[in-house]
Amino acid sequence: MRAIREARKFIEASPTDPSAQLLARLVLALESEADFHIAQIYQLNFDQFNLALEVLREWRLDRYYAGKGRLLDLSMQVGALPNPGEH
Repeated sequence: MRAIREARKFIEASPTDPSAQLLARLVLALESEADFHIAQIYQLNFDQFNLALEVLREWRLDRYYAGKGRLLDLSMQVGALPNPGEH
């Protein structure tokens, strides 16, 4: 998760920078599943714009793996239940 780490470092280093604040709002919207006007990322310079896109990609990938983990956990719980057809 290189882009997420890079975004964190950028935001930590320059928390009052408008670009850092915009990236922070993007992250908060992703985490809370709130609305975010994607056109706002066009305000970023080219490198920060690409960073925002990479954060989106990594976030989606991370959600996939988180969903897979929850499915596996649930499946293990169900698998531990007694089988109604067995005695």
